[in-house]
Amino acid sequence: MIDLHCHILPGIDDGAQTMDDSIAMAHVAVAEGITHILVTPHHNNGRYINASATIIANVNELQAEFDKRQIPLTLFPGQEVRITGELIEDIQNGTIQFIDEEQQYLLIEFPTMTIPQFSEELFFQLNKKKITPIIVHPERNQIFMENPNRLGDFIERGALAQLTAGSYLGKFGKKIEKVSKQMIEANLVHIIASDAHNVTTRNFHLKEAYEKMEKNVGLKKVELFKQNAKDLINGETIIPVSPNKVKSHKFLGLF
Repeated sequence: MIDLHCHILPGIDDGAQTMDDSIAMAHVAVAEGITHILVTPHHNNGRYINASATIIANVNELQAEFDKRQIPLTLFPGQEVRITGELIEDIQNGTIQFIDEEQQYLLIEFPTMTIPQFSEELFFQLNKKKITPIIVHPERNQIFMENPNRLGDFIERGALAQLTAGSYLGKFGKKIEKVSKQMIEANLVHIIASDAHNVTTRNFHLKEAYEKMEKNVGLKKVELFKQNAKDLINGETIIPVSPNKVKSHKFLGLF
């Protein structure tokens, strides 16, 4: 399995704090069947600044440690970028780390409670540059939770979205679990990733999430999500299935 969202780098954000923490996370990942991890420290979220060069250096160091210990896990540099009005400028300055070497895909985090007014225009500008933004954990954004169809507006304009495994399994509560299920069924999300921070409160749960997905929506969709993860790493073109509308009675009852 490929995990496209993970805070396994030690001492760089709110994920692993020490090398021992990173090694513990690596062992859990391998036990779940994860073979490749996109390392995605927070960037520009008001608390952490982790520019591309810093991330690459830290990934190389951690990979060397895993190799020395014969931990069969391959790391790729990534970044969880908080959406800001300066994102285009930051890309031009070389501080943004894309998922793929061709610089087509990047992970974008929205604030928890809002969707910034400039978001649609920013995504339009990214698309003009042939950059596809991937909205991370939309199921934990208050606006998307209240109305998942708002996410559909972004998907229809060319964005992709990543669901968190723990959300789908109810680790963040029943409300988020329910909206996660709705987003999968309505083709509003395209990959599932761990967003793991540690081995206690924010573990991987990726294998369990795929098992639940297979039971609920079938093996075909599981295979599609896994292929999407592989294609993103490789910089391949993804043509998502058109999203469906989520009927209002399904989500208004959440709150």
